[in-house]
Amino acid sequence: MRKSLVSYLVRRYLRFDRSQPFISISAILAFLGVSIGIMVLIIAMAIMNGTAKEFKDKISTMSYPITILPVSFDRRLDKWDLKALEKKFPNFNFSPYLDTQVIIKNGELMEGGVIFGVDFDREIRVNKIIKKALQDKSISKKFEAILGKGLAYKVGLSEGDKVTFIFTKMEPGGFSSLPVMKRFRYVGSFESGMQAYDNAYVYTSLYALTKVLRGEEGVYDGIHVKSPNPHEDIKKLKAFLAPHFGAVGWWEQNKNLFSAMAMEKRALFIVLMLIILVASLNIISSLLMTVMNRRREIALLLSLGATREEIKRTFFRLGFTIGGAGIVFGIFLGLLGIYLLGHFDIVTLPADVYGTSKLPLDLSSSDFISIVIGGFVIVFISSYYPAKRATNIDILATLRNE
Repeated sequence: MRKSLVSYLVRRYLRFDRSQPFISISAILAFLGVSIGIMVLIIAMAIMNGTAKEFKDKISTMSYPITILPVSFDRRLDKWDLKALEKKFPNFNFSPYLDTQVIIKNGELMEGGVIFGVDFDREIRVNKIIKKALQDKSISKKFEAILGKGLAYKVGLSEGDKVTFIFTKMEPGGFSSLPVMKRFRYVGSFESGMQAYDNAYVYTSLYALTKVLRGEEGVYDGIHVKSPNPHEDIKKLKAFLAPHFGAVGWWEQNKNLFSAMAMEKRALFIVLMLIILVASLNIISSLLMTVMNRRREIALLLSLGATREEIKRTFFRLGFTIGGAGIVFGIFLGLLGIYLLGHFDIVTLPADVYGTSKLPLDLSSSDFISIVIGGFVIVFISSYYPAKRATNIDILATLRNE
């Protein structure tokens, strides 16, 4: 096969044809269409990944990487279980806790929430949000509490205020049972960036909550765990724990949310890939118009000794060059767009809603490879059909009639 002939014809057909400008314009539109499709797909996947990563970071922080819980109501975790875990896994961080529902009352304002009793010295090693909230303050074993920023705002608290907590635990009072009530001092707030947590969570000391609920010291509702590799370490914990205890990861607690996000990402990928497919139709139309316009020339080449394989290869390479160049240019535009969006405030987000003012971007290598492969497959298919049609020309009929 004479590569010089194929290369010459490809270069010749890529030139702007003044006699048939619509063919060249169609090729340019195909090039731009593929480029824009690739660019949009790259940026969209980066935004989807960045958003998912942002959600995972926030949810994993407040949901905790791993939580150890009793699987039956007749058995609870205690300080001996905690010591055994710390001895077995010295490189893990453990934070025991108590939790219960509570109503926060300040004057006439009331809001419901969940209160955690924790050892703050341990808690700051597993929860970076609480660690940040306690940077310039500390909570004693007295009745002090920190609230989510949204919750503190709803009940109108200022630092140092006294606030009444109404617990679900009942105690006898006269001729009826009354809920346990206790006044706590509000010493500060935390902000996780997730309204579901900031509007509901309260933290106090393990000692204080044990006293209020009249519980047994050294007995816990659960233990939060931070480890180097939660997805693998949870298997080790499950193997070590007694049958009446179990471990659950943050990804298991939020399985439905992440499944929905993954499905949305796949749907968006397919929809945006259709943009490239539509753009590739211009490659087909451009090549078919070139074939129809060059029928006499193709017939002459075949009669002078050019093979049908050379003609097929010429038009296939022509289409692949247009589409391939579009993919390469689209990759450049997509990466440039990610850089500009990540380093300049072109798109700003309300930080109080999303927890960040910049657009979250994270293009994974698997998505990038999928986009490139998908683009080249579409261009390959779009180039093959017109190239095949170019070899079906009847030489005698074409030369006699044209």
